[in-house]
Amino acid sequence: MSDVNQMPREEGLDHSVSLMREGYLYIPNRRRSFQSDVFETHLLGQKAICMGGKEAAELFYDNSKFKRGGAAPKRVRQTLFGEKGVQTLDGKAHFHRKAMFMSLMSEEGIQRFVEINRNEWEKAVESWAAKGEIVLYEEAKKILCKTACRWAGVPLSDKELDKRTDELSSLFESPASIGPEHWKGRNSRNQAEKWIGGLVEQVREGKFLPESQTALQVISGHKDLEGKLLDTETAAVEIINILRPIAAIAIYINFTALALHQFPEQKEKLSSEDGYMQLFVQEVRRYYPFFPFAAARVKKDFTWRNYTFEKNTLTLLDLYGTNHDSKLWDNPDVFNPDRFKEKPDALKYSLIPQGGGGYYEGHRCPGEWITMEAMKVCADFLIHRIDYEIPEQDLSYSLVSMPSIPKSEIKIERITWK
Repeated sequence: MSDVNQMPREEGLDHSVSLMREGYLYIPNRRRSFQSDVFETHLLGQKAICMGGKEAAELFYDNSKFKRGGAAPKRVRQTLFGEKGVQTLDGKAHFHRKAMFMSLMSEEGIQRFVEINRNEWEKAVESWAAKGEIVLYEEAKKILCKTACRWAGVPLSDKELDKRTDELSSLFESPASIGPEHWKGRNSRNQAEKWIGGLVEQVREGKFLPESQTALQVISGHKDLEGKLLDTETAAVEIINILRPIAAIAIYINFTALALHQFPEQKEKLSSEDGYMQLFVQEVRRYYPFFPFAAARVKKDFTWRNYTFEKNTLTLLDLYGTNHDSKLWDNPDVFNPDRFKEKPDALKYSLIPQGGGGYYEGHRCPGEWITMEAMKVCADFLIHRIDYEIPEQDLSYSLVSMPSIPKSEIKIERITWK
């Protein structure tokens, strides 16, 4: 008698439309209805496996079981990731390329990022008082675009700011869109790669000398396992893989401000308790939506929990649902930073808003530390550095839109220095 069981299966030819309609809740809804952390469905015209929870995350980030090559849909590569970037690599090639990214995340590099980011906040606040009202999401994207470019060694003039901010933002705002928004994302990808590719060529030709140990300098000179420089297009993709995720922190900036507004008691704790800021930003990242899931393909046939995983099957890991899994988190729909007092900072497979597993050998986002530091800078300004008011507006956010942000993008007014 075989020990292999039939995996819970969603009936029907294809459920891509359901995924778009349900967004972040597509996988959690079915995990509940099947009472299973793994199920089979059809997405994008092919069989797919969806799974969530800590044990599923441990499996998903096992490089002997899953690969990233060929996992991301074409429309995602055309907008969010680009072609031939680190997210698409496996094995030694991935380890080698990931080490390049991790070299930028030294203690000194992160501290330099914090100083640049704080400086850009100060310059932005100087202009806000005269405006009367600002939209925080739009302003945060500009602050983070300028921060990203300065930190990466990428020159950016004031007259370019709006154009480059819009291009980088479109890359993470458009992957789940259809029609004009998707085409805008594709055009933004082309324009951004042309911009950064031109800079890479200038660096290699000695016409521009970026600051040492910046992304532009390191990636322009990076050599692959065969000792060859990355082609210009791939180097541009990887530099954008620094700039674009930093710009995307604007989503978390909005949710940081929303948390302070929705849970005003947090301000006193943040002002009075040493170390509480770390707990707070971790809970913002756990509680609010960022990206809904990660994709991979089965590397070779294997069995898990008596279910068969067939080679090349598309597999999605439920990021949002895992961060709200009641088996992992007490009262997961309650905002409670104190929960992290009982847990270590390194929650490799349960706190996974930016991916799970290890940084060096796995596919966890190398910019996770920078994300948290940017959120801390934001929270510090909103609590200690400025006074402001949040007028009446629609602060709700959708779990269908991907990525999700508050509908009003958080308007703030009457901004003054403390």
